[in-house]
Amino acid sequence: MDNRPIGVFDSGLGGLTSVQELHRQLPEEKVIYYGDTARTPYGSKSPETIIKFATQIVDYLVARNTKMIIIACNTVTALALDSLRERYPAIPIIGVIEPTVKKVVGDGVRKVGVIATKATIGSDVYGKELRAMSPGIDVHSAACPAIVPLVEEGLTDTDIMELTVRHYMDDFVKEGGFSDLILGCTHYPLVTKHLKKLYPNLHLYSSSAEVIREAAAILKEKDMLASGSEFTDRYYASDMSDNFIAMTDMLFADTDFKIHLLKLEE
Repeated sequence: MDNRPIGVFDSGLGGLTSVQELHRQLPEEKVIYYGDTARTPYGSKSPETIIKFATQIVDYLVARNTKMIIIACNTVTALALDSLRERYPAIPIIGVIEPTVKKVVGDGVRKVGVIATKATIGSDVYGKELRAMSPGIDVHSAACPAIVPLVEEGLTDTDIMELTVRHYMDDFVKEGGFSDLILGCTHYPLVTKHLKKLYPNLHLYSSSAEVIREAAAILKEKDMLASGSEFTDRYYASDMSDNFIAMTDMLFADTDFKIHLLKLEE
């Protein structure tokens, strides 16, 4: 038993979809969440900048005595996971990419689409991991950079979001000919309503959900599951616009969710 909290972070509110999944799969676990909303989106930034920002956040979470770090961000996973593991070798640090790839390969998928940020797609991390685990798999990738800022602005359930999804996806789905799609950004589960409406035949893989399944397996294996913890979940963001607050209120409408402003030192 280990009642210390789990540290979870993302460039913004997308990682809260992983927190929702964590509470569903592991109701005894507590979290410290950090969303770097002042510097979102990460997907258009340089690898050096992303690594610097991620290191600042993980330094903070480790200092809060967390037992595990979940990188609820595909861009950070693609570019900073190895660096963060080298910095903190004694703490389990899990990214969203490998668990998602393992699930897709385990399901026997032979042709798959991937949508993500420019940085994630540019790194080809999903393609490399998929081909390493399943040689010959047919991978089609597309960057969808406008989705994250629209989500962060609270424009999820709008016509402009639907038009944006269609802009990126119509030709991609038609030309790719795949029936399975990886949501390679933790913001993207917030637009699944549009995806299911527009492309009802697609089977969606959520990196937000798969990383929590991996976390649960590791915690069980290491006998680190919590039981009866009195710790209260804590949520922090580096900036809080009215739209951001409205979105978090919607995501956690049935809880005592409260987010606090916290700017980390440069």
